Amino acid sequence: MKTLYKSLTKNKTSADNDHKWLLNKWYEVEGKLEMCANGFHASQMIIDAMGYVSPSYIAKVEVRGKSIIQNDKECWQRMRVIKFKKWTKKDSIALAIFAAELVLPIFEKEYPDDDRPRKAIEAAKKVLQNDTKKNRAAAKAAAKAAYAANAVAYAANAANAANAAYAAYAVAYAVAYAVANAAYAANAAYASTKEKIEGWIKNRIGFEEEKK
Repeated sequence: MKTLYKSLTKNKTSADNDHKWLLNKWYEVEGKLEMCANGFHASQMIIDAMGYVSPSYIAKVEVRGKSIIQNDKECWQRMRVIKFKKWTKKDSIALAIFAAELVLPIFEKEYPDDDRPRKAIEAAKKVLQNDTKKNRAAAKAAAKAAYAANAVAYAANAANAANAAYAAYAVAYAVAYAVANAAYAANAAYASTKEKIEGWIKNRIGFEEEKK
């Protein structure tokens, strides 16, 4: 039996609230499968699933029947949820910080005198520890400064954007802005090592047995 992961809304529905999921109940679609149009969708990695639906729940699913498989998304004829795990705004901020700290050394190697991304991460940590209006305002201000740092870095490294510049983008943009919008947390992960991110997420929500 193949297992995959889905990111669900606060109502335990798929994208656009088009399907309500109940635990251990098989669902089946009729007609020809079509990616993003007809079928039940999931991903092999949680971080990929998060990229399609901003998570309130992470669901581990089993699939059967016909399928269409793409790089980071699969479409199946039959699916059931075998486990739900709650995902909170606090989880997203923590994820963003973790991902950013993985790529921060790349930025600081290129720009050793620019501490704005590091300050943005530190400000996000304060929000994580104590989510007050004052700490959130400070995090947003630090994020704005870090974003400016990223703009300079990206312009300077246009020829090497897949490397240091994109790492700077993740640090400056995804991490600190996760304080204001949890959906940005996932963006930081793509600039770092996905396997490390995936392991962190599984450990965070209690899927430790599936770490590689």
